Amino acid sequence: MTIGERIERLPLGGFHRRFVGLVSLGNFFDLYDIFIVAYLGAALQQSGFLTLREFTWFVAAGFLGMFVGTVVFGMGSDRMGRRSAFILLLLIYSVFTLADAFAVNAAWLIALRFFAGVGIGAEIVVIDTYVTEVVPSTARGRYVAITQVVGFCAVPVAAVLSRVLVPTHWLMSGWRWVMVIGASGALLTWWFRRRLPESPRWLEARGRGAEADVVMAALEKESFGTSEESGEWRATSGEQAQEKSGSFAALRTPEQNSPRRRGDSRIVRDKEPAGTPFAAQDKPVVRGGGEEGSFGELWRGPYLSRTVMLVVFQALQTVGFYGFANWAPTFLLKRGVSLLHSLEYTMFIALVSPIGPLLGAWTSDRFERKWTIVVLALLVAGLGLGFGNSIAPVAVVGFGALLTLANYWFSAAFHAYQAELFPTRLRATGVGFTYSWSRLSAAFTSILVGWVLRDYGVPAVFVMLAVAMSLVALVIGAMGPRTNRMVLEEIAG
Repeated sequence: MTIGERIERLPLGGFHRRFVGLVSLGNFFDLYDIFIVAYLGAALQQSGFLTLREFTWFVAAGFLGMFVGTVVFGMGSDRMGRRSAFILLLLIYSVFTLADAFAVNAAWLIALRFFAGVGIGAEIVVIDTYVTEVVPSTARGRYVAITQVVGFCAVPVAAVLSRVLVPTHWLMSGWRWVMVIGASGALLTWWFRRRLPESPRWLEARGRGAEADVVMAALEKESFGTSEESGEWRATSGEQAQEKSGSFAALRTPEQNSPRRRGDSRIVRDKEPAGTPFAAQDKPVVRGGGEEGSFGELWRGPYLSRTVMLVVFQALQTVGFYGFANWAPTFLLKRGVSLLHSLEYTMFIALVSPIGPLLGAWTSDRFERKWTIVVLALLVAGLGLGFGNSIAPVAVVGFGALLTLANYWFSAAFHAYQAELFPTRLRATGVGFTYSWSRLSAAFTSILVGWVLRDYGVPAVFVMLAVAMSLVALVIGAMGPRTNRMVLEEIAG
């Protein structure tokens, strides 16, 4: 029985909830750090710390850093592992966000934002890949959406904290405290390190079949209730994998007692009676090496069209998504709304943020993800035009709230979708490379939005965003494969 088959047969239970809960906390701090830019940007401009031009470069620097991080660590997690990449990225963005809170001038603020972006950039890619590989296909979309629900809870938190803290000054300016709070994600790294397993699918793909077997034995033991399990994990490599194998009993079936295929590795055990403790059995013998993917494989066979589709999709969707998310308070300032009213309006808008991914969690495994993305992209385009042409406060908040809901529902749908389209050996490489285009696009979009806003006004910005989201719908509708309720190995082809 392969690792994929063993993952598919696991019942959803305590491990899956604990795993997604821990990973989702990382997503929370990641999105908090991305979205505080919108709220702090208005305050930084109002106080004179940044000009509109400098704010444009502040936003662009963050996304350029995210581009670098996505390329290096998103693709790199196919070599270093999902768990290790997740923890390292969390540390990088926490350290540099903390440093950014004490920036002495605009130049330092922009430069440190770039390095914080390196940590932020690949975190979401690694999370999508990590969850996709560990959760069975029947709940895969829902669980990825749950990480988005928890993550987007950070948006109203960032909005409320900005509204409360930005007008204050205790030891230092209030906007600096908002950044310090975001940097507290570093405090969770040790917790993550102890309680997260490596992806068994990744271990198998790397030829580390014995370690994959150890992780799966522990998951099976907990999931099928053979005895209590503490939920703590250690790095499953070398002697630590052997130590773990002495701590857990493997669930034994006749099928498991026979030779099994693990990627390109074959694991062989001598037959033992069912229920024999893992430590009492012969250690697995791993023959051969794991099947490694290469970047060039993205441009061949069934993956070429998917790679092209996702590159175009990511370059366009960011225009609509971050064009609103990172600029909403600034749009209101440019229309003559005061800083406090701008923060209040966007705070009310932000309160609906978790509802979008909640709808994504509810619909993800019920409706085909491909067509959900198409419909939501068109909805975002229409609602954006409504917001861009609204003047009355009720209309601004109403269209803004609906646009936020649709945007984050859209985000939950496409994050589940993109991680399904490549095989395990290429998953982080494929998702990391294609997602990096969203970060590069966002950097240039920030400059483009600033220019259009200055010369043509708010309505013209939203016409541009609507065109981009309409093209997103066209690309996914024409080129996107179906994925719902299919095992990852089946989708990979």
